[in-house]
Order: sequence, then C-alpha cells, then structure tokens
Amino acid sequence: MGNSNSFTRRGVLGRFGVAGGTAALATSMLSNSHVLAQDSDGMDMTSTTHQDADMTNDEMDAMHEAGVKSFPAATEGLGGQPLEPLMDGDVKVFNISCDVIQWEYEPGKTVEAYAYNKTVPGPEIRVTEGDKCRFIVTNNMPFSTAVHWHGLMVPNAMDGVPFITQPPIKPGASFVYEFTIREGNAGAHMYHSHHNSAEQVTKGLLGPFIVEPKDPSTRPAYDVEYTMVLNDGPIGGFSINGKSFPATQPISCKKGQKVLVRYMNEGLMIHPMHLHGMPQLVFARDGYILPQPYLADTVECSPGQRMEVLIDATDAGVWAFHCHILSHAEGPTGMFGMVTALIVEE
Repeated sequence: MGNSNSFTRRGVLGRFGVAGGTAALATSMLSNSHVLAQDSDGMDMTSTTHQDADMTNDEMDAMHEAGVKSFPAATEGLGGQPLEPLMDGDVKVFNISCDVIQWEYEPGKTVEAYAYNKTVPGPEIRVTEGDKCRFIVTNNMPFSTAVHWHGLMVPNAMDGVPFITQPPIKPGASFVYEFTIREGNAGAHMYHSHHNSAEQVTKGLLGPFIVEPKDPSTRPAYDVEYTMVLNDGPIGGFSINGKSFPATQPISCKKGQKVLVRYMNEGLMIHPMHLHGMPQLVFARDGYILPQPYLADTVECSPGQRMEVLIDATDAGVWAFHCHILSHAEGPTGMFGMVTALIVEE
C-alpha cells in the first residue's frame, strides 16, 4: 500500500531484539493466538481479556514472543496494489470486478470474502485533479451490489446508491461510472459497496482512492507513503489492509525521512491509531487540509473518516504501531489484529 519493504522475518525480529529459547513452545501454541466472540450475525467482536486459568506465565510469555517473532508472517494475497488504467483517448479506464473469494488474513486462516479484483482491500486507484475517469464494474457475485465513491465530488447519477441514484448491479451485470476528478478534491478517499453495506464492506468490498493535487506544492512533501485501510468484521476481526497481525506489513524508512500515513476507516468502530516513540502531524481530514495542523501520538479515526499524517522519522528502531483500543490489538496470548510497526533504519 504505497510502501514496499524487503524485511525478512529474521531482519525485523533482529531489530526487535527478542531472545530465543522458547520459540518452539510458543509456535506450538500460536494457533490459539486470540479468541473472538461473535453474535449470530458474526459481526460483534469481543476479544478475550483474561488469562486462561490453565495457562502459566511462561506459556503466556512464549505465545507473545512467538507472535512477534513471526512478524511479518507470509500469507497469500496482497491488497491495495496500484491499478493501472487503460487509456481511451484522454479518459482513464479502470476495470473492476466484484468476486466471492477465499482470503487468507493470517497464516493458515482463511475466510470467505467479497473482493474487488480478488484482493482485500481492492486495488489502489490513484488519479490527479482534472483527470477524466471511467470505471467499468462487473458483478461476478450471486447478489447485487453498487460502488460508492466515498469523499469524491461526483455527478449525482454516479454516486452509487441503489434506488436513489442507480439500480443495483445485478449478478452477472456491469455498470459504468464516469466522472471528472474535480479540482479541490485532492487527498485520501475510498470506494466501497453501498448495497447491504454493513455486510459487503466489512467482508471486503472496499478500496483506497487517492487523488493527487494538480499542484503538488499545495500538500506537504514526503519521502515514504503508506496507506492503512482499517476494518473490523468477518475478516480476522480487526485488520489493517485485509491482514491481522502478525500478517500485517511493517512501514520501513530511513532515519530523517518524512513518512506520510493515510488512515482510511472502512469499519464499524472507531480506531485510535497510536505510534510509539514519535508524534504524528495531522494535516488533513477527509482529504481536506486542516487550517491548523496538530501533533498527536494517537490519532482517532471514525468510521468513514480518512486522516492524513506526517511522521518525522527522528529515532532509529522498531516502533510499535497499533489501534489503542487494546482489545483490537492484544490479548493474553499476544498481539493480534490492528498491529504493525514503523521500522526506522539508520
């Protein structure tokens, strides 16, 4: 999602500085890394917060260590990758399919997901103010859907709300959305289903939509960028870019660089994102530059909201980065869900 890294497990874990000696025991226990209780709709998640009476302190420590040592754990599928458009004259054409897939969110753990172009999140769409765009959406699912362009200023007929602005896209059918990206609409936006959306979005019909400014000087400069699509629901309970820790991806940079992080909350809950060690300069909300940017170590992101922050990577090391509703990030058997790390190299 805008930041590639080549860290192996050994490389990241070496930076964590964790000791060995209990890895074999911990690995054998990791299959029970966290417990989520669900209601009858499978949507209400409550993490176990008490230590199992049969678990010794050393066993608990071993499971915590195993989760950290396996980060970043390899899984199949990587969402949020750039979608290159085709050109039809001066119109950028994006082809988007809607599919039912099996998605691996942690090693060995898969779930039925709904996906744009068969990834969760869907591919990153990146355009510039003034671009003429066409989106051809084909529904391969056995139920209807539609696409809403969240945060984008579009003609009413292109807004993507069934029975208000368009008919639903039936199974096997396609719908063409076409609009010009307006000036003044730069920043972090999203696209997602607006039909049975509490189910379809939380199960994966979501993706990042980034609008670059025509004049780059109107937004802060950066060296490294990373987008975090936050979600809560059937895909692992709590996820960043369709993965749950330890399968999340770290952000990597060099000391002295500026890191742009875009938070996009596609879930049903608030997620206050906390970075250890360094403050975050919050400079834009919902794509719009704030009149007064502010510093925070914990940035609250409500459902549907997008927050853009700049981090000055002043201190080398591996810095924990997680949702600070702790039941979304850590339990008695270790970290899970909305956890990643900022790795600052000398």
